[in-house]
Amino acid sequence: MRLILLGPPGAGKGTQAQKLVDRYGIVQLSTGDMLRAAVAAGTEIGKKAKAVMDAGQLVSDEIVIGIVSDRIEEPDAKSGFVLDGFPRTVAQAEALDKLLAEKKLKLDAVIEFKVDEEKLVDRIVRRAEEAKAAGQPVRKDDNPEVFRKRLEEFRALTAALTPFYAKSGLLKPVDGMAPIEEVAGAIRAALE
Repeated sequence: MRLILLGPPGAGKGTQAQKLVDRYGIVQLSTGDMLRAAVAAGTEIGKKAKAVMDAGQLVSDEIVIGIVSDRIEEPDAKSGFVLDGFPRTVAQAEALDKLLAEKKLKLDAVIEFKVDEEKLVDRIVRRAEEAKAAGQPVRKDDNPEVFRKRLEEFRALTAALTPFYAKSGLLKPVDGMAPIEEVAGAIRAALE
């Protein structure tokens, strides 16, 4: 099974990705984790990424696609994967489609987390307060101002993926504001 989780930051994609990994025996592919792993492994694409990151620049779509391409070739990804946080733009989605076609693979679904952005900000503030109360570190992106900027970026770049994947018939919307187990159930229903 090959899936994309689509939705703004804080919508619960990471939580649901882990549930999908456990349920379907697939791997979660996070571009940030893949970039760090490629750099640490010293792969050809990892060396390119390191040079760009060391210069303080954003890694290009070409490098990210190269890292995704390498990663889905690994044995643990043969039974499928869930992409979390990628693609972020229509250009990346088109490049992913081309890459998968070259490998004779296809996506099974794109799960879109529908959310109320104001309630999402409240959720993030609560998450930060709970982490502080538990003596845990607070994530940098759990600051409401930083979070609002990330939401704006999502709307500007990533929201265009909704019509892109709707055209292909792959888009499966779920209520991302529902309790965790209800969201998991809605995803299962959309996939089965």
